Amino acid sequence: MDKSPHVMLAGAGADKFSVEQGLEQVEPGWFRTEERWQQLLAWRKRQQAAVDPTHLFGTVGAVALDADGNLAAATSTGGMTGKRWGRIGDSPIIGAGTYAKNGQCAVSATGSGEYFIRESAARQVCDRVAWKGESLKDAAQDTIVAVGAIGGDGGLIAMGPDGHPAFAINDLGMYRGRMSAGGSPETAVFADEKLTD
Repeated sequence: MDKSPHVMLAGAGADKFSVEQGLEQVEPGWFRTEERWQQLLAWRKRQQAAVDPTHLFGTVGAVALDADGNLAAATSTGGMTGKRWGRIGDSPIIGAGTYAKNGQCAVSATGSGEYFIRESAARQVCDRVAWKGESLKDAAQDTIVAVGAIGGDGGLIAMGPDGHPAFAINDLGMYRGRMSAGGSPETAVFADEKLTD
């Protein structure tokens, strides 16, 4: 974002831009692992995902508030086994799987991406806070309920300008944690596990 006026680049244009910026380049085979190859073969055989359907694995997301009060969100997807070539999920779509606006909130989501896209889930959390006056916790929960109402499952993490995180999950669980300056790290996995307020 610091080197281009564009918000998103994809495909060959993104590859060329990465070369121009001096980023390390590797052959596609570098990303191959035997475990994922076997999952793909199993999916082809059964025509269903061979990865854990509860979305406990794959996506890595983060929300943060810095010392100057800037909010940030980042989301890196684990992908979807057997997806159609060219499919883009919610993770790179600003407002769907990732969104941050200073003074309002930051959100990172994981789960069945097509439904997070349809609900503009990440932006929806922030809009519920700004326009409806909902607490961040309620906005996150109401958004994940909206995703679930149309068939999606997963979870999201959010943070407001006060630096307190909110977690919302409509699935079995989501690996999550939090850390603040001077505090101790906390983690949880299953949906019914609570982090201290």
